[in-house]
Amino acid sequence: VISVIAMLFIPVLFGDAIDCIVERGVQWQALKTVFIKTAVAAGVAALSQWLMSLCNNRISCNVVRDLRKDAFAKIGALPLKYIDGNSHGDTVSRVVADADQFSEGLILGFTQLFTGVMTILGTLLLMLRISWQIALVVVCITPVSLLVANFIAKRTYSMFQLQSKTRGEQTALIDETVGGIKLVRAFGHENASMEQFDEINERLEKVSLRAIFFSSLTNPCTRFVNSVVYAGVGLTGALMCIGGAGGFTVGNLTSFLNYANQ
Repeated sequence: VISVIAMLFIPVLFGDAIDCIVERGVQWQALKTVFIKTAVAAGVAALSQWLMSLCNNRISCNVVRDLRKDAFAKIGALPLKYIDGNSHGDTVSRVVADADQFSEGLILGFTQLFTGVMTILGTLLLMLRISWQIALVVVCITPVSLLVANFIAKRTYSMFQLQSKTRGEQTALIDETVGGIKLVRAFGHENASMEQFDEINERLEKVSLRAIFFSSLTNPCTRFVNSVVYAGVGLTGALMCIGGAGGFTVGNLTSFLNYANQ
């Protein structure tokens, strides 16, 4: 909350500085006050973001530690029938690789989710305070980026599921081959094992490529929508500045363009 408030306060200060220059020319004394406030706000934002990252990393690491503890306790309590009936490599992949992916998701997700929600709410309130007409432009177009992101996420989910399953299959083969290397050599199974590994590896490559490619589309697609929002705000705001509608100033427009990006 502190981080978001500090970050959202900076565009307001920039808007005040620009209005000061437009109305009275460069007044260094007035601008000095704005610069000091901006520096303080930036410092508070940086400090609070650092503390947030520290807390977030600690929470994520502790959650994954507990998750692994629970997984080992569960494996220890499972009947031998399950252990013998399932690939050891797949179990190892779940405890090691899947838990690592979960950890990465938490580290990114916690920060982005809470900061994102607070930024959207704070930005909307400040935009409505400055000009409800232009805020309406942002409110109408921005949800398109959420729809685009949702569309992509739903279609990449199955690909990441398949990637996880194939990685487990690969880890299982490696574990069994390395663990039983004497048997593999005794029966001359080296080439067959290599062929099997290459086949699984090729499938994993294709699935991973598709999953990463389609999930990577989220950023450019949402940025395109955000650019449309930015252009809409710039055009509407410029027309309002020229017309002098509702006392809308150049400084207000600058703040609005910053908020459109936020």
